[in-house]
Amino acid sequence: MTFNCADSFSRDYPEARAKFQAAAAEAGGVLDAVAHPERGPDGGELAADIAWFGPRDAERVLVMLSGTHGVEGFCGSGAQVHWLRRGEARRLPAGVAVMMVHAVNPYGFAWLRRVTEDNVDLNRNWIDFSKPMPTNQAYDSLHDIFCPTVWTEATRADTEAAIQRFAAEHGPMMLQTAMSAGQYAHPDGVFFGGAGPTWSRRTQTAIYQQRLGQARQVAIIDFHTGLGPWGFGEQIVVAHPDSPEFARARRWYGQAVVSPMGGTSSSADIVGDGLSATPAILPHAEVTGMALEVGTQPMTLVRNALRADAWLHAHGDPRSPEAAPIKAQIRDAFYGDADDWKGMVAGQSMLVCRQALAGLTAD
Repeated sequence: MTFNCADSFSRDYPEARAKFQAAAAEAGGVLDAVAHPERGPDGGELAADIAWFGPRDAERVLVMLSGTHGVEGFCGSGAQVHWLRRGEARRLPAGVAVMMVHAVNPYGFAWLRRVTEDNVDLNRNWIDFSKPMPTNQAYDSLHDIFCPTVWTEATRADTEAAIQRFAAEHGPMMLQTAMSAGQYAHPDGVFFGGAGPTWSRRTQTAIYQQRLGQARQVAIIDFHTGLGPWGFGEQIVVAHPDSPEFARARRWYGQAVVSPMGGTSSSADIVGDGLSATPAILPHAEVTGMALEVGTQPMTLVRNALRADAWLHAHGDPRSPEAAPIKAQIRDAFYGDADDWKGMVAGQSMLVCRQALAGLTAD
């Protein structure tokens, strides 16, 4: 039988959710959902969907997480549906379970935003808000350049020129760190970490606590896009290269595993990410987290898509005619809507899921 992996991917959030629910049910999963308080642009329901496969009391669990960054959910949803349609749920090792969380940030997925309904980057939101907020002075100095209040051809050109001057003076990685490491002072800006735990953070925490209380070993694969070459999946472990977690990830996935803390990743060293926060949520478990970061467009195009979308929601109208080209721009920046890209995602995601299950079994 011919199998077209591109069919596992979707054109929008409602289609992705329907495909996931159907594939999970057909694969014998136990399904649940947590409804989001907002609605999609079509007025439809938004939710984080959960599917469980294998023994409910399994001490070894693989978690597959999609949609942490909303619009990046096209990739993670396609990987999840592909895994299900290929019958992988029927081949789980004895005593091992899989939990899929589809669209943990459903608002961002449906509205084609990387952020949540309150403009928060979920992967900068996992900090202790009872303590003083982290500072990012480089971002502070560039905020008005990153996020001008007027978005015209002239302001785009002027601000991009200023960004390039900063990069020429301080280096590309310093620019990336300034923009993407996380900031907590500008709610209308990019990579804003929030003023408190978001709905998505609270929901993900509850899902983990309610369903993984029995687990002793947890592997997490969190699907992301937007950094790196077209279709290449960088395996990022947000742990120090000298840590046991990083060594364990290398045993499971191989020597291609990289760490932002070691300067080997295309990602800046960030604050407030969900993978780093998980061990505190599951103190009884050994957690091995990995982000599969799939490349899409050149960094300049990705950056400008984020800037345009931030302007649209802070100063424009996301339901106006001017929104359509901006939404197309951000969709293209985080979703390679082409068969070769989808095939690369399907193959690489299948490999790392099998490696994670083998690692859980071996360890």
